[in-house]
Amino acid sequence: HPERLSSLATILCKKMDYQKIIDKYYPEANRLRDILICHSRQVAARALLICDSHPELGMDRQFVEEAAMLHDIGIFRCDAPGIACHGTEPYICHGRIGAELMRREGYERHARVCERHTGAGLSLSDIVSQDLPLPHQDFLPETLEEKVICYADKFYSKSNLQREKTHEQAEKSLAKFGQEGLARFQTWEKLFEG
Repeated sequence: HPERLSSLATILCKKMDYQKIIDKYYPEANRLRDILICHSRQVAARALLICDSHPELGMDRQFVEEAAMLHDIGIFRCDAPGIACHGTEPYICHGRIGAELMRREGYERHARVCERHTGAGLSLSDIVSQDLPLPHQDFLPETLEEKVICYADKFYSKSNLQREKTHEQAEKSLAKFGQEGLARFQTWEKLFEG
């Protein structure tokens, strides 16, 4: 049925207005909004550069831009005063919170990026062994788009927006949380920087 295929294609190719979503959850001009937008632009720029440098990977560039701009949308509900977050949830939960917001907005693919970008992804064993306040399941990037955003995110900190981490600094930050995440990051490094 051509009508059904056409409406399915429209749903799958639906371009989102990420700025409208940012404005909805961050309606006031303030330090937190500035931090979110600056950091997200940094991550998006690096992820898009990788997309453009590796056309053979066939990544969805439009989606990468949208999802990179929204990967941290849930930080406003978290308690991280150093980056102007004055919510009540532990910061480690910001990805899950963002995923819930994106699902409410009808953006499942974007929700998956939110919940899978922390560290180099979080495995069930990470969550259990570190007693993290997250559901007991894997939150690991699976698609190339999820991986490239997670990878790009590791080079930028919301607490020091002027600094871009070197590969060595990004690896050192990840190594503090175990070899599993570091190994994932190094695999992505070969894929995206090679």
